[in-house]
Amino acid sequence: MAAPFPPPPGPRFVLRGTQSPVNTLHFCPASQALGNPLLFSGSQSGLVHIWSLQTRRTVAALNGHKGQGVTWLKTLPQGHQLLSQGRDLRLCLWDLAEGRNTIMDTVQLDSVGFCKSSVLARGQLCWMLAVPGKGSDETNSSPRPLLLAGYEDGSVTLWDILERKVCSRIACHEEPVMGLDFDSQKAKGVSGSAGKVLAVWSLDGQQSLQVYKTHELTNPGIAEVTIRPDHKILATAGWDHRIRVFHWRTMKPLAVLAFHSASVYCVAFATDGLLAAGSKDQRISIWSLYPCS
Repeated sequence: MAAPFPPPPGPRFVLRGTQSPVNTLHFCPASQALGNPLLFSGSQSGLVHIWSLQTRRTVAALNGHKGQGVTWLKTLPQGHQLLSQGRDLRLCLWDLAEGRNTIMDTVQLDSVGFCKSSVLARGQLCWMLAVPGKGSDETNSSPRPLLLAGYEDGSVTLWDILERKVCSRIACHEEPVMGLDFDSQKAKGVSGSAGKVLAVWSLDGQQSLQVYKTHELTNPGIAEVTIRPDHKILATAGWDHRIRVFHWRTMKPLAVLAFHSASVYCVAFATDGLLAAGSKDQRISIWSLYPCS
């Protein structure tokens, strides 16, 4: 008789103190952390917390969204700058150099939905920003490259930014798309929705999207999906309080992490493979699973 699989380990440690559900997470790149690994978290209360992963305490709390939830965070390639998107219809650019923690600039948004912005770095001092708009044909960006977007009708769409036209659209889900990620090495992506299905799709040389395979989960509600930087595994954040980990190439389930006591809203990987998950229960769990080779 085969021995049962051992239960997955518990979190490496837990960060507490947001005093509000955690909506989004982002690891500061190692090249910018200067020996002090940092994690940014955005809360429903409108605060952005900067966490030291060495001391496991907050370094600073940024208050720029008038008490409205923070939905997306991203550091910029030149370092010491952070973008935060909030439900106050503002995108804030923060100067974090030398402990300043001040807002340098803001962009007014016209959509208060769940769609997150996206940044494409084109060098240290050149980057492109796409922000959500109200119309189904409206995604604001600078030229040129291609942009993937998930929609409330369950579709995933590939846009040509220069031509401002749709290259390809596929119907992946019966429920709104809540999150997606793309692996440019494999020309393959994955999306999750308010339903039970994880959809894996491919992009061919003619800029056409095709559904590759689907994987049905036990419970509905995938708040976010993210592929680890080494392209080996992916993680999902579940409304059923679970974090699920899959082998990216085969979509074989590897682990179900049942630590949180409420819906998991976000997951993020660090470049060294560390996994962070944020929850409605106001806690951030940090996991060390399947070390990067």
